[in-house]
This record gives sequence, C-alpha cells and structure tokens, in this order.
Amino acid sequence: MESSKGKKDSLDFASFIISGSALLLFVLIALINADFVADTVNYLFGLSATYFGIIYQVVLLGTFLIAIVLGFSKYGKIRLGNLDQPEMSTFKWIAIIMCTLLAGGGVFWAAAEPLSHFLSVPPHFSGITEATPEAVVPALAISFVDWGFLSWAILGTLGTIVLMYAHYHKGMPLKPRALLYPIFGEKIMKNSIFGTIVDSFSIIAVAAGTIGPIGFLGLQAGYGLSTLTGIPNTLSVHITIIILLVIGAAISAVTGIHKGIQMLSSLNVILAIGLIIGVLLLGPGLFIFNNYFEAFGMYINHFISFNTYRGDEAWLGLWTVFFFAWFVGYGPMMAVFASRISRGRTIRELVLAVAIIAPVVTTFWFTVVGGTGIFQELKLPGSVSVALDEAGPPAAMMAITEQLPFGTIFGFLFLLATIIFVLTTTDSMSLTISMAISGNGNPPRWLRAFYALVMGIVAIVLVSIGEGSVNALQSFIVVTAVPVVLLLLTTFWTAPRACKDMYASQENKSV
Repeated sequence: MESSKGKKDSLDFASFIISGSALLLFVLIALINADFVADTVNYLFGLSATYFGIIYQVVLLGTFLIAIVLGFSKYGKIRLGNLDQPEMSTFKWIAIIMCTLLAGGGVFWAAAEPLSHFLSVPPHFSGITEATPEAVVPALAISFVDWGFLSWAILGTLGTIVLMYAHYHKGMPLKPRALLYPIFGEKIMKNSIFGTIVDSFSIIAVAAGTIGPIGFLGLQAGYGLSTLTGIPNTLSVHITIIILLVIGAAISAVTGIHKGIQMLSSLNVILAIGLIIGVLLLGPGLFIFNNYFEAFGMYINHFISFNTYRGDEAWLGLWTVFFFAWFVGYGPMMAVFASRISRGRTIRELVLAVAIIAPVVTTFWFTVVGGTGIFQELKLPGSVSVALDEAGPPAAMMAITEQLPFGTIFGFLFLLATIIFVLTTTDSMSLTISMAISGNGNPPRWLRAFYALVMGIVAIVLVSIGEGSVNALQSFIVVTAVPVVLLLLTTFWTAPRACKDMYASQENKSV
C-alpha cells in the first residue's frame, strides 16, 4: 500500500481564490442591495428544493442503506488509514463528530423544531389536532427524520471511506476531488479544472453552512444574555460575541485536533450529558422517556415512508428538504474531516458511530429539550409558543429553561453549550477547509486561523446588514448543495469499489 506521505502537497490557489471570491462577492452584493440578495437566494432556494428535493432524499437514503450493508458485511473489518490502532479514544472520537455537526442546531433547533411540529402538525398526519396530546409523538418523530440516521450517514460514511482509501491507501491529497479518484484516477488530482471546481463548490457550501450559524449565534446569544442578565440586545453585543467566538475558534484550530478541538468537544459532550440528567431529574423525566420510545418506534416503523414523503413540497422545502440539503452541503468537507480523525478505525466502527450511535443520541437530545417545551406548552398553552412566534428558536430555548427549577442556571448552561457547539464547528471547518486547500491532514497554522477569522468577518458584515442577510446565506447552502449532491451520488459505486480493493489488499497482507 502506498503512503500518503509520499506525495508533496501544496496550496491550491485556484480553489482558494474561487471560493474566497464567491464569498466576497456575496457580501459585496449584500452590502449594496441586501433585498436583491435575499430575493435571488429565495428564488434559487425554491428551484433547488422543488427540482432537487427528491434527489436529496434519494441520495441520503441510498447512502445510509449502502453504508449499513458495507459496515455489517465482510468489509466491516477493514481498518482504514494504514494504522493498526485508532489515533484517539472512542469517546473523544464520537464527541468530535457530534459537536462538529450539531452546531447551534443542537440546542436551538432541538427546542424549536419539535415544538413547531407540535403546534402545526406535519402533513404526514391528517386528522391529528395541533397542540394536543395526540400531536406529541408525531412532532418528535418528524424531528427525528430531519436530524436522524440519514442526515448523519451523509456526513461521514461512504464519502469518508472513499477519501480515506484515496488519501491514506493511495497517496492522494486529502481534498473533496479525491472522492472521484476511483473513477478518474490521478488525473482528477493534477491540474484538473474539474477537480478545482469540485473543491471550490465543496468549500463554498461548507463555508456558507458555517458562517450562517456563527451569525445566528451572535443574534441568539445576544437574545439569551439579554433575557438572563438584562444586557441590552444590541448590534454591538452581537458583534462582540462573534469576535470572541472566532478568536477562540482560531486558537482552537491552530492547536489542532488533538488539543483544542478534542478538548472543546469532550467538554461539550460532558456538559450536554449533565444537562440531560438535570432536565430528566428536575423536569418531566417520565414524559420524556415515554414519548421518546413511542416516537422512536414510529420513526423506525415508518422509516421509508417518512424519508421518502413527497406529499407537500412547500412544507418539505421549509423542513426535511431544507435540512437534507444543508447536510448534503456539509457532506464532502465533513468526509474530509472525518477522514482526518478516523485513522485506525474499522469501517464497521465508522458506520456504527456516525450512522447509528450519533443519530440515536441526537434524537434523545431533541426529545429532552423539545419534549420539555412540549410538556410545558401542554401544561400552560402559550408558555413557550408565544416566545417562539415572537422571537424565534432562541426565545423558545430560553422560555423552556426559565420554567425549569434553577431556570437561570439552566439558561446559562444551555447558552454555553450552544456557544461551544458553534465554536467546535467553526474551528473544525476552518481546519477542514485548510486541509482541502492544502491537500494535507496538517495544513499550515496561519491558514487555519485565516479561515476562522474570515468566516467571522463575513458573519459580522452580514449581521450588521440585517438578520435577513444571515438568513439568505443560510438558505444559500441549499443552492450550493445542488452540484455537491451529484458528487456524493458517485459514492454509491466508488465506496463499494474502494472496500473491495482494500479488503483484497488487507487479506493479502495477512496471509
């Protein structure tokens, strides 16, 4: 087997310039005419959701099913990355994976989405009255669809297998274009215009998906601090929060995976576990357990029909297709990141951690946070829904924590968890973009810091223009997911092919 160390990697200035220019152009046009940007993105968003929504659903479902088959076949024992033992402990490994994806969604959407489906029953369930006990389980089950097995599988299974094969086993640079190595061979890696376009779109998509949460964190944390402390919820507070966040992310990215990123991820998982225990003990623990098991059972029993639902395209564009496209946009770069942290893991371990353990934990987390809000809303209508209607997801989270015993303490801790989630995503994606630009698992430190700061600056500019600009960038990832989904579709064939090659090599080596 070839070693990835045998290849000399250098900065890909073409991808650097194209992706950077696209983000800069977006910001400049937003500064000149924010309404034009919002209208254009919304129009493109509608087109991509309408015409590619079904493709997103098919690719996510196919990725999950193929990953499960590979993981539990004879290929499951293949050890990835040319290492006999994993680089880090299983707990730290899974912690990094979970914290990188969940970002701000891990708290604010966990509060808002189940409650939103409870207050307005999804179209899958005709005849169920909104905001009634009968609406609880359906609301949770549909939240599981958006944040469950398929969403996680697209981020770190088939794509990761192909990239680890190309990089660690065949010596190719660690770039999104390496997903096409089993098809085109080394020519996709060298002076390839097509390869540069693939890398650039992948970088733009993940940058848009990361800058959005950074901007939202400034807005949401400002609201939360105002609620908890009475500090005015002003633009200067939002900007200060973002500046502190990106400085922390830059420092963490520079120290690398084995220090800053690993430490923050482990800390946040421990904090999340503590919050879960606290809510179960002091909140509606029995209500949470009962409804989780019933909702999870509904999710499994209707797994195919829920994930392939096409009955209401307008609703899908707001929820399932939006989230699926968001995760697709993250797909190639998360595969790069997962490849970097998964050396020494078997394919079975990878599939178990990413496609099964992570979504099970996520769905329970959503039930703890969102289920508590539903319980409070059932007990006192308007106690959470009014805040959600008036000020959005961050208000829902604060309204939920306020009604718990020691509400102020819970509020601060949930806010801290959100900040660390976004911080971990920012430092991880800064590192990953740097890896895609350099093709190296250990890119220059200045490059890692540069991308953390650039994403923060873009977020500050968009927040200064107005919340609509942040929303536009958040929606933009659904548009950029269109070419990315076609890239990920190739893994349906390339991942099994890579597994077959690695299996043969490892079998020969063991003889």
